[in-house]
Amino acid sequence: MPRLSAQMVERARDMIALYPHARSALIPLLHLAQEQDGWVTPEAMEHIAELLDLTPAEVRGTATFYDMLFLEPTGKYLVSICTNIACLLNGAYELLEHAEEKLGVKAGATTPDGNFTIEEVECIALCGSAPCLAVNWRFFGNVSNDGFDHLVDELAAGRLEGDVPPHGTLCRVRRAVGLVGGAPHDAVVEPVQEHTPVEEQH
Repeated sequence: MPRLSAQMVERARDMIALYPHARSALIPLLHLAQEQDGWVTPEAMEHIAELLDLTPAEVRGTATFYDMLFLEPTGKYLVSICTNIACLLNGAYELLEHAEEKLGVKAGATTPDGNFTIEEVECIALCGSAPCLAVNWRFFGNVSNDGFDHLVDELAAGRLEGDVPPHGTLCRVRRAVGLVGGAPHDAVVEPVQEHTPVEEQH
């Protein structure tokens, strides 16, 4: 299993510099690790502990607390189907059953080709467009069974890569400016190095 790549270490150090205390960058660094591999590997957690002068147990303790961080491999596309009240009343469970049938796996499992993981989730704040779902935290509303099939086919064919990046990528816009942690309020701060957008790295 990989540690953080050289490129990710560079981004991690830039992130750490934004905080007055290095350990404050723990959650952002966990997201970097997940962006790299699609999940947070044990080796990545050890590497993050080294960068932040923490123990691996402290890093793992934080990683296990947040449900947006995954400690086991997930599919390229994480399909999160809301079954909270608004969606439930508009056919969410029927949509979930259809998704399981379409992809051939139950919620919580990943397709054999590694492309799709299904999960049942609570409200994703798109109640006005119920039933709704998210794919890698990109939202889709008023999803019918036929609409779900079309969405899956488009994802599998790679036609939505511009809109839905691989699992783990929260944001493809890199911070270009910011205050360095601990700098006096009246200090002149150089811009943080701008990074190449993710879509241009692959």
